[in-house]
Amino acid sequence: MTPSELAPRFFIAVVVILLFCKLVAWTLGRVGQPAVVSEMLAGVLLGPSLFGLLFPDAQDALFPRELYPVLYILGQVGLVIFMFQAGHAFARHRVPNLLGTAGAVSLAGVTAPLTLGVLLVVTTSGHVPIRADGVATGVTAAFVGVALAITAFPMLARIITERGQAGTRHGTLALASGAIDDVVAWIMLAFVIAAASGELGPALVTLGGAAFFVVLIWFGARPLSRLLLTHPRISPQEQLLGTVVLLFAIAWYTDEIGLYAVFGAFAVGVVMPHNERAEAVTGTLTPISQNIFLPLFFTYSGLRTEFGLLSDGSVLLFALGCIAVAIIGKFGACWVAARLRGEPNGVALRVGALMNARGLMQLIALNVGLEEGIVTPSLFTALVLVALVTTLMTTPLLTLVERREKAWAAAPQPAQILPEGRA
Repeated sequence: MTPSELAPRFFIAVVVILLFCKLVAWTLGRVGQPAVVSEMLAGVLLGPSLFGLLFPDAQDALFPRELYPVLYILGQVGLVIFMFQAGHAFARHRVPNLLGTAGAVSLAGVTAPLTLGVLLVVTTSGHVPIRADGVATGVTAAFVGVALAITAFPMLARIITERGQAGTRHGTLALASGAIDDVVAWIMLAFVIAAASGELGPALVTLGGAAFFVVLIWFGARPLSRLLLTHPRISPQEQLLGTVVLLFAIAWYTDEIGLYAVFGAFAVGVVMPHNERAEAVTGTLTPISQNIFLPLFFTYSGLRTEFGLLSDGSVLLFALGCIAVAIIGKFGACWVAARLRGEPNGVALRVGALMNARGLMQLIALNVGLEEGIVTPSLFTALVLVALVTTLMTTPLLTLVERREKAWAAAPQPAQILPEGRA
């Protein structure tokens, strides 16, 4: 298909994606689900699991294979700009005594699901068709463990923003923990891919590149963004252009080292100054990317998901096992870690619920694994189901915690009996 033939397909596909995402968002919004969860589910429904199952010819005509890379790239633009805005909002709020707790929560949130995921694959090895030809069981087990250890960092940020919880202790703690969690998980994923390919070089590039990334952000992007957004002779149009160039350059670097573009974008947002010019830049970039570009990535992932493969009983049981392991290993472990660090139960439960969402980042990891030949279609589908279930759980869990706290606060407290002789 030539570019001139692909262009009209792209335009009509985007029209369908945006309208369908809006419809699903309106429907699920009535039960309290944020738009980002609706977009994820809409992407799956537009794939072979529903639309392709009912109208295969129409799906092939609307979403030809040649269109997939275009959807992916534009989806990346939406991700990068959204995470840039999330990083800028994150840095605006200072919460004391955060680093130690965030480190403990992220350590628990990586270690527990990683261990449980590896054990699940090793236990079911030979009974479930999830291992790709030529891939060792250990590599498949490690990939599943890492995939379950991932937190949906961009989705977590958007849920916090949409619920108006940016700046709260649990929101800031979850963002910090999720950032650490996913950096560690993506470095581990690089080593899993290295083990599958037999080449250690790319993993070492990711590890060394991540260390240099800290220096690059602090001594390069930070002063450059401050100069760009505070110099009186730089016009608003030049500030917008310069910010986009800086943002995409850092996104390119983090993509090249295998750390993924969203981390670079988030870091640029964190080190940007907080003034009227910066707010104007983020206010200009965010609406278009969030409402137009971001849904394209969910559709791209949904087009590669086939829930029909769950008709195999062993695959379905494996998927259910993954869901159980994912919830226990992430929600449970993060809640325990936060409580051990002295956080109130309400904060710990909210952090566990937010960290439990896999959504976006797990979809990204699965697409990487599929491209590398580590992931089979059955494993891809099982883990997409994990991403959907754990992400759909997030909002109801947060709402449940809030209702319980309100009910507890409204209930009459038992009178305190003072010792005799004291008023």
